[in-house]
Amino acid sequence: MSYFERFLKTNQAYADLHGTAHLPLKPKTHVAIVTCMDSRLHVAPALGLALGDAHILRNAGGRITDDMIRSLVISQQQMGTREIVVLHHTDCGAQTFTNEDFAAQLKRDLGVDVEGQDFLPFADPAESVREDMEILRKSPLIPDDVVISGAVYDVDTGRLTEVK
Repeated sequence: MSYFERFLKTNQAYADLHGTAHLPLKPKTHVAIVTCMDSRLHVAPALGLALGDAHILRNAGGRITDDMIRSLVISQQQMGTREIVVLHHTDCGAQTFTNEDFAAQLKRDLGVDVEGQDFLPFADPAESVREDMEILRKSPLIPDDVVISGAVYDVDTGRLTEVK
């Protein structure tokens, strides 16, 4: 049995508990959270969020990319969010490679030349949060009155450390 088939079975139990109440389209807290795809980071329980509370946007490293800004603009302009939280974490996979080494690996393993592609690796999670917060502050698509905050989640303890 594939994991997808297991997911379908598990989903039935979830749906039975879910109920039929229709949640509003717009997030209740008016918050969008940008974070990593890491499987060790369960954002909703870590931040005390319930279903329908916030937009949670994920990618490798939780980095601010053009596509992430696209999603944030939709979140704000169409769904009413007024706050963005950038949440990176310790022991991130994006800390394990450089662009050059990864490009060489892809050339070797896939025969694809991606030289010059930025996969947005980083060494220091707190510094990467600062960089991404600055990108958001400088973006003409993010209004000046949007609150932008950042933190690093510790995958070993579950604790957040605010980044200024």
